[in-house]
Amino acid sequence: MNLKEESMKSHYNWGGKIEVISRVDVDTKKDLSIAYSPGVAEPCLAIKDNPELSYDLTRRHNTVAVITDGTAVLGLGDIGPEAGMPVMEGKCVLFKKFADIDAIPICIKSKDVDDIVNTVSLISGSFGGINLEDISSPRCIEIEKRLKEICDIPIFHDDQHGTAIVMLSALINALRLVKKDKEEVKIVMSGAGAAGGAIAKLLHKYGFKNMICCCSGGIISSKNYYEREDYKELSTFTNLDNIEGTLVDAVKGADIFIGVSAPNVLSKDMIKSMKKDPIIFATANPTPEIMPEDAKEAGARIIGTGRSDYPNQINNVLAFPGVFRGVLDVRATDINDEMKIAAAHALASLVSDEELNEDYIIVEPFDKRVKEAVASKVREMAIKTGVARIK
Repeated sequence: MNLKEESMKSHYNWGGKIEVISRVDVDTKKDLSIAYSPGVAEPCLAIKDNPELSYDLTRRHNTVAVITDGTAVLGLGDIGPEAGMPVMEGKCVLFKKFADIDAIPICIKSKDVDDIVNTVSLISGSFGGINLEDISSPRCIEIEKRLKEICDIPIFHDDQHGTAIVMLSALINALRLVKKDKEEVKIVMSGAGAAGGAIAKLLHKYGFKNMICCCSGGIISSKNYYEREDYKELSTFTNLDNIEGTLVDAVKGADIFIGVSAPNVLSKDMIKSMKKDPIIFATANPTPEIMPEDAKEAGARIIGTGRSDYPNQINNVLAFPGVFRGVLDVRATDINDEMKIAAAHALASLVSDEELNEDYIIVEPFDKRVKEAVASKVREMAIKTGVARIK
């Protein structure tokens, strides 16, 4: 069987990838009286008087909701909430496997921003954190923004911020290898949607000065008018020289190309127009902006993709489990930029100077050091920035 056939057969056999398992035994009348009625009234009344006790007296402290509306599922597009469930269950498996976090898939049958925001806010008291997943752009940006304003638990859109954390980590180590400074390099990004915008904002926060973002209409510039608020925001801190044109024009003289867009938009000639030792992160899946073999032939020094069959995979599973492990451990109310940067540094630090090379700038997802390295730095920064409820 090929991979698709094997996956289909496995999903039929599994009948779902997650299940609920009781943490308590209910074998006697006394067990029942303690775990349920009448004994359960005591923790209920305690939480009524102090809702914060819901973290101590229920599983809330270790539970995350994985939420989608099914509008941007993997590379499949708008396939609907029910069709998105296998991916959401898979995400829950990753939470458990990589960070021992209990995650619940919730697929909302609405594309209306108000509906989604209202639904998530109403159920947020059951969870320690919310992971938004596979919601189309730019709606996902507004949904996250509004939820962060009204919820007192961390809201994290992994397609945006998980990608940004891992990308920054890879970039930190790539610059270590080519010995270039973040304040001097020129970065060109293909794709200014949810992931591209989040990457640009985090890199800007980190201290990269010279960035150009390209959308389907060309180079984003403050000279142009955009209806999309996220494009307007990008135009305020990228392309400070107001260069106009297409990706071909933007890439000339660049040190770094970051692709979160579409297959085959970067050519060999475009790489040849870049500066010495170009860094290429082409992460469109399954077909990247340029195939690694072609990028190498054109002179790329370091190449990363979103694929597992090439070196330097930009994989979100390196970030979100450890990030959520850290925020749940201190009952954080937010995941701020400082925590994301701390997570990126934690990932980058796992590659030693002796190990660092063109084919190893970022660790593998199954590296057992990842979870605690990321979680510990996220915990520290949550406390330092004042968003931790406990220490």
